[in-house]
Amino acid sequence: MGERARSWLDFNPSLFSHPNASEGLTLSHPDKEIRDFWIKHCIASRKIGEYFGKELDQTCLTNIWIPDGYKDTPSNRLEPRQRLKESLDEIFAVDVDEQFNKDSVESKVFGIGVESYTVGSHEFYMGYAIANNKLCLLDNGHYHPTESVADKISSMLLYQDELALHVTRPVRWDSDHVVTLNDEVREIAKELVRTDSLDNVYLGLDFFDASINRVAAWVLGTRNMQKALLEAMLMPHDKLTELQNEGDFTQRLVLMEELKTYPMGDIWNYFCESNDVPANEDWFRAVELYEQDVLFKRGK
Repeated sequence: MGERARSWLDFNPSLFSHPNASEGLTLSHPDKEIRDFWIKHCIASRKIGEYFGKELDQTCLTNIWIPDGYKDTPSNRLEPRQRLKESLDEIFAVDVDEQFNKDSVESKVFGIGVESYTVGSHEFYMGYAIANNKLCLLDNGHYHPTESVADKISSMLLYQDELALHVTRPVRWDSDHVVTLNDEVREIAKELVRTDSLDNVYLGLDFFDASINRVAAWVLGTRNMQKALLEAMLMPHDKLTELQNEGDFTQRLVLMEELKTYPMGDIWNYFCESNDVPANEDWFRAVELYEQDVLFKRGK
């Protein structure tokens, strides 16, 4: 695998909430004038990402996701994707310094108002990313509920040195609920660890919830991802692989189930104490004080 993937900032050109997106089409729009508007917007966004990276001396990940699609069954699926490909080609023809900006493309199975057809499907972007040496970003809230992003990781890394992830919590059609320590997040973490790909994956968390404290949401989601990674690092992956290769699926299942109740909490608490951060739910007291002393006063 390649050198460690380092990215602190995830940036995107927002291709929505604008009159030129009112028809639900942007980079795939049949009107060239509208396409050109969004092409220029994406080029400018990549330059902004590059600027952020230079100023912070880091790598910015500029991720393109578009809402394009149709509510009802389309009469032509090919032409919108041809237009999207041509638009992306124009966008990426403008050079940026990859030391400071990495490009990625992100799919979605469908969205509200585009239930029947999404131009930027997983297959479209997977092919485009591999053919054009761009990062393919997998958001686990952008697939059918029966699809597993954890299952896709190993396949993608066979063909590309790096991969980008948005870890979130989908609830039906909404993908951006605060990350909890659920089975899906745990499986993603295990796959990253067991494939030894942590240094090759740009791992981002994608969630927001205006109904709860934003700081608490950020801390909770981040800690849950860290817990999932810690749990994955503590698992005897070599032993489990050995059992699988020997065809001992009974003992493999037994061990995998028993591991679920092993005492990871004590190790997590030690990890927190070693890094001078509160263990368990003690951190929430600091958030409550910040809410009272800072956040509430902003509204007055």
